[in-house]
Amino acid sequence: MPCRTAPADLFFAEEGEPLERAKALCATCPCAAACLRGALARREPAGVWGGHLFVDGVPVAYKRRRGRPRKDAPPVTVQL
Repeated sequence: MPCRTAPADLFFAEEGEPLERAKALCATCPCAAACLRGALARREPAGVWGGHLFVDGVPVAYKRRRGRPRKDAPPVTVQL
């Protein structure tokens, strides 16, 4: 399991490239599906779980940067 050997802060980074690396590591993990199911059941508040990024207990496509969102930006969610 890559999450056991990679630094934990990779899976809980604030934004950008580290989160993409964490998702890529999860893609190689045989436990990714079980990890994702567990994270959904626990409503994990943040981090990469089973190859999906969680923000406020919900899987999202990407983590929005800090600050005020654009007025015309639609909310982005991931359908599982």
